[in-house]
Amino acid sequence: MTFGSAGTLVAATLIAGALAAPSASADAQAGQDSSRSGSGSAHAAAGKDREAAGAAVAARRAAKKGIDWKDCPEDWGIAKPIQCGWVTVPLDYAKPHGKQIKLAVDRIGNTGSKKERQGALLYNPGGPGASGLRFPTRVTTNNKLWEKTAKAYDFVGFEPRGVGHSAPISCVDPQEFVKAPKLDPVPDSAADKRAQRKLAAKYADGCKERSGWMLPHMTTPNTARDLDVIRAALGEKKLNFLGVSYGTYLGAVYATLYPSHVRRMVFDSVVNPSRDKIWYEANLDQDVAFEVRLKDWMEWVAKYDATFHLGATYKEVRAQWEKLRATAKAKPLNGVVGPAELVSYFQNAPYYDSTWVSIATNWSKYVAGDPKPLIEAASPDLSDVAGNKSSENGNAVYTAVECADAKWPTSWKKWDRDNTRIHKDHPFMTWANAWMNLPCATWPSKQHKPVEVKTGKGLPPTLIAQATRDAATPYPGGVELHKRLKGSRLITEKDAGSHGITNLVNPCLNERVDTYLLTGKVDSRDVTCTPHATPKP
Repeated sequence: MTFGSAGTLVAATLIAGALAAPSASADAQAGQDSSRSGSGSAHAAAGKDREAAGAAVAARRAAKKGIDWKDCPEDWGIAKPIQCGWVTVPLDYAKPHGKQIKLAVDRIGNTGSKKERQGALLYNPGGPGASGLRFPTRVTTNNKLWEKTAKAYDFVGFEPRGVGHSAPISCVDPQEFVKAPKLDPVPDSAADKRAQRKLAAKYADGCKERSGWMLPHMTTPNTARDLDVIRAALGEKKLNFLGVSYGTYLGAVYATLYPSHVRRMVFDSVVNPSRDKIWYEANLDQDVAFEVRLKDWMEWVAKYDATFHLGATYKEVRAQWEKLRATAKAKPLNGVVGPAELVSYFQNAPYYDSTWVSIATNWSKYVAGDPKPLIEAASPDLSDVAGNKSSENGNAVYTAVECADAKWPTSWKKWDRDNTRIHKDHPFMTWANAWMNLPCATWPSKQHKPVEVKTGKGLPPTLIAQATRDAATPYPGGVELHKRLKGSRLITEKDAGSHGITNLVNPCLNERVDTYLLTGKVDSRDVTCTPHATPKP
């Protein structure tokens, strides 16, 4: 399942100066440290040293070149005064003078005076596979939550390697990808499981066939190195960064590799950075958390039974869900919305409470005899086949990064045992999530060892924001990152479960994010905030 601010299950569904970039000392140190751990890791350590040296070369080159800012291409859908540009990075940091790829970036200048400007604030919304190019529109759409920060910072978005316009990758024909209905993710038999396994293996083969040249290099550490090259190209001595969901893992890896390059860093809705969790166990944790948050939503629906007429208790609402699912399984709604499509649509409720009213309303109308709104909302977008903008591209990047970042179990018995066990009490997402990740079991490219996220020399205080009932990135992830980054502060939004909370109205949180980004100051101790307002129909 995506660790991103746009939680859609798609598988089963700046002044550019000539500043010299600081050397990638922490990246190099990581290689030196591992070389001391024994001769067996000497080769890996040498590779890390080469990558660290290559990243420093690329950053110096980018600092000298800067970014040629221009009006964004018309088909990007990004209007003036936001400007777009490119930053060139090595495909393989061990070979900095070898093949290069271009990364798409955009920016809007700070809204305050020259004196108020504090540099560039870079953003990653998650995924892996999501584009950050919408970030500057927080200024052009007058998003009040970011008004103070926008006075001090240029807002800079980028598309990570493989995403969108940045050397996009693909695993299957986008037109094939959007075809519906997909197989029901919940298997009824061994034959159903074999069919899903066959699809997952075929998908992995398709990734190699269509994008094999990129796969070995689609890692979070490489994206972190790219981030440092972008920082250098912007003319920034140090990085200011806001990461949401998977973006928190990207930020954590960056902070580990380049602690002395960090100026301000905000982690919003945190991926558990433990090596033991990346990525197989993290996805299993999601399955449990999604079930908890789905129940929160269904209890809310029951509370407003006078509005929605879907049941006055959680059990009654859940029964309506099972009935809808069974109906779509027997005969897909309008021929395209089966159980997989329903799960993909309904999972937005556990992701974001901002969707609670609209999903309950569409469902309510369906039960009352008007199926059109629900069918339209849950149907795949058949026009979503525009290559580098398609959901297929996002899914390809998600798969490539998660499969490359870590070694995944190759034993089907383990996958079957773990997911059968979790599905028993948490049936909403478990098998859908399993099939989404199963290509990693037969991944045709190298799988690496995750970075050991930890505080390095020179890392300043960082800020962590986490809701206790977050489904996509469960609360223990924020606690774990807090333990690992010395000097960090954890802001807990208690009894709330939306994903990506820095962009929601909660003064207790919003004011602390502003204060940190504007002054670098954090509270003397961790803070617990009451939840943001619950939606009302």
